[in-house]
Amino acid sequence: MLQLGFNDPQFEVWAQRALMNIAEGGCELGEVLSLAPRIPAGDTDIWYREWCALANRLYEQAGECRNKGHLISARQLYQRAATYYRTSYPLLFGAPTDPRVLEAYRNEARTFHCATQLFSPPIEVQTMPFENTTLPGYFYSGGHGKRPLLICTNGYDDTLHTMHYAHAVSAQRRGYHVLTFDGPGQGAPLIEHGLTLRPDWENVVGAVLDHILTRPDIDASKVALTGWSFGGFLAPRAAAGEPRIKALIADPGQWDMTAAIAGMLKRMGAEDLVAALPNVPEEANAPIMQAIEHNPALKWTLVQRGFWVHGVSSFTEYVKALAEFTVSDCVHQIQCPAFITQAENDPIAGAADVLFNAIEAPKTFKRFTAQEGAGDHCEAMARSVYHQHAYDWLDTLFKD
Repeated sequence: MLQLGFNDPQFEVWAQRALMNIAEGGCELGEVLSLAPRIPAGDTDIWYREWCALANRLYEQAGECRNKGHLISARQLYQRAATYYRTSYPLLFGAPTDPRVLEAYRNEARTFHCATQLFSPPIEVQTMPFENTTLPGYFYSGGHGKRPLLICTNGYDDTLHTMHYAHAVSAQRRGYHVLTFDGPGQGAPLIEHGLTLRPDWENVVGAVLDHILTRPDIDASKVALTGWSFGGFLAPRAAAGEPRIKALIADPGQWDMTAAIAGMLKRMGAEDLVAALPNVPEEANAPIMQAIEHNPALKWTLVQRGFWVHGVSSFTEYVKALAEFTVSDCVHQIQCPAFITQAENDPIAGAADVLFNAIEAPKTFKRFTAQEGAGDHCEAMARSVYHQHAYDWLDTLFKD
């Protein structure tokens, strides 16, 4: 198993996540390794400080290169700086929002934007009307003329800037127009505006489509939607309610969240609460929270991230909020072809086959394995293996 030398399991996980960006110039292994000896286990203050210091140094170098006309070097430095700003703050998630999260997110967004303007062609900022606010996005041109469009939706804890590496560049290289965006509960809508996650993702994607399909260079008969991580739930939900989606990719496929909650309670030794779902009794809050407090990873997942993203303050409220995230009641409405993934070592992908079996439209199931280097969550350590299979499928589907 890969080890980068961070003496803390959560630090190791988040440092490894940055490595996914290496292939497209968004990270350097040596820069990540250089931080490990300087960050003591459990010290999130130093973690934040060191990652930001690295990012600040690269940002300053990028400006110097840009001023001297070294635009490729400047772009690469901006890309890496944005990744390191991004890595600095997720471990500080929670309500109320830590000012450092807001500062680092703004630095991430500003720095990534500097990089986008140095690509050829430049990546275009999108501001999409949604209810009483707007959603941020980026449009990547696949070339001249009318082309298929791939819309990319996030999950719980990444931002549209990370989707540059996870989705956009590889699809753009194949000639697709690409749109990345963050919706409620993600990126700027959450961090800047306090918009929490919502189950009716068909309405979110509908607003995105209303905006982007005004472009004359998009072939509206070839619009695909892909979602990764929790986006593997959100994308099928959106496709079920939005007929303008002509192809669906869920990486990994997911099912109703009540089933996921039941599995979590069993792992916590609280099997007696499963039968009551989603109405966990209030008196269960204290013992469950006590168990969570003794598990840093679980505390981050449920309290710092989960409570914050859903806008709740107790475990019982969290369960009720998650229970609203259902796809079983609308999966039969998915009319477009679907590509559903499952990585063998990804616990979040456990119900991918349930989603796949329930879809009545033409469908393909792809299981990624550790043997091919792609057995982890969202194939993060071998993302090009995912691109090969998912985008080859899409190429075949949209072939004239």
